[in-house]
Amino acid sequence: KSDVKGLTIGLPKEYFADGLDPEVKATVEKAIEELKAKGVNFVDVSLPHTKYSVSTYYLIATSEASSNLSRYDGIRYGLREKSNNLEELYMNTRGVGFGDEVKRRIMLGTYSLSSGYYDAYYLKACKVRRLLQKDFLDAFTKCDLLLSPVTTSPAFRIGERVEDPLKMYLNDIYTTSTNLAGLPGMSVPAGFTKLGLPVGVQLTAKHFEEDKIFKIANTIEEISKVADRRPEC
Repeated sequence: KSDVKGLTIGLPKEYFADGLDPEVKATVEKAIEELKAKGVNFVDVSLPHTKYSVSTYYLIATSEASSNLSRYDGIRYGLREKSNNLEELYMNTRGVGFGDEVKRRIMLGTYSLSSGYYDAYYLKACKVRRLLQKDFLDAFTKCDLLLSPVTTSPAFRIGERVEDPLKMYLNDIYTTSTNLAGLPGMSVPAGFTKLGLPVGVQLTAKHFEEDKIFKIANTIEEISKVADRRPEC
């Protein structure tokens, strides 16, 4: 069993603000109380640039997707659709080979990298990413790792938010910051809603301190007793 006594965990106040589903919040708070009983200390911390994380992430991620996927043109890599000329080859291959979400990201990324918009979007997003990383490093001067919800709501049904990608993207607000900062993170099952939908807890640590994540994650799995349970719907 993991010895977690004496570890200090930070709770980002921005991750427990308005918009968090009550059942998700209750599950996370229950995990916090159970960890306190194991001798874990908790402190409040702030990640002030959190509100920019989703927009920053999707600007950078879509730009990288646009750049990286440009090679799949039907000539050098992957699928090649039958066509009568070069332009048709590009259109047919990429039209068939990519799904709606991939096409959406390519279009957004191509726009943000285009001439006249690069400085206003992609370059600015990279600067904000650096500020987000600094937020985390400042927080880690007060604690060993961070604990937060994984998403703002419980799991939703397959295809439920396909028609509203913005709403779907906003559910990533707690995880995108970790990715942007380049930090190790883990989602751990912590409980279920009344409808049987799974709820997780996110743990984030400093660079090269994954061992602390593993200790807390193991403890949460032991006390939550959800390892053998499966979602009911």
